[in-house]
Amino acid sequence: MKVLPALVLAVATIVAASLIGEGLTDLRTGDRYVTVKGLAEREVEADLALWPLHFVASGTTLQQAREEARVSREAIFAFIERHDIDAQQVELQRLNVNDTAANPYRSGDTEPRFIINQTLMVRSTEIERIRDTAQAVGELLDAGVVLSSDYGPSGPIYLFNRLNEIKPTMIAEATAAARESAEQFARDANADIGTLRRANQGVFEIRARDQAAGIPEEQQPIKTVRVVTTIEYYLD
Repeated sequence: MKVLPALVLAVATIVAASLIGEGLTDLRTGDRYVTVKGLAEREVEADLALWPLHFVASGTTLQQAREEARVSREAIFAFIERHDIDAQQVELQRLNVNDTAANPYRSGDTEPRFIINQTLMVRSTEIERIRDTAQAVGELLDAGVVLSSDYGPSGPIYLFNRLNEIKPTMIAEATAAARESAEQFARDANADIGTLRRANQGVFEIRARDQAAGIPEEQQPIKTVRVVTTIEYYLD
């Protein structure tokens, strides 16, 4: 009667050993994978220009400050029309009137008393025209316009809004590059590329084409769009 329990124990030990061996084999197979990255880059041109023209007018009376602001505003409109920019593309973005006499922390008499800050925003899809006109901004100074950079950028900013149009193609390019790297790794390791284990599309970045210190991406009309995908393939 003691033979039967011993036989059952022996069979159970053999089965357990078999299952453990298969589990370890699957684990080793599952661990055989390679992680690769694929890069896709494309040079693009901005499709929208925003050019905030900030100017300041002042006077000892509100009427005097308003008149100076009117003259500066008309000089700006004459400037942009002279450079063939449609006046319909310009709108008032900001208007601030400061009465320095109302400042409780002022010391003594302040001249001028009234200061007007105003921003006219040029919004255009004619990138080259805006770039050329911005090079001639000195004409405004010659006309007596006091430009200011206290309330934002002092020149045009350029935006690229067609990212969704190029995303599918760039993802395909990055994926193909990752696959090529995986295949090269597999050849070097005397293995074959298996099924896909995991994939991460990555984040699209819009960078300045020219990595110049002090010149941010939004001030450059030519940009570089970049995406890096991370993919894992099983190795057979």
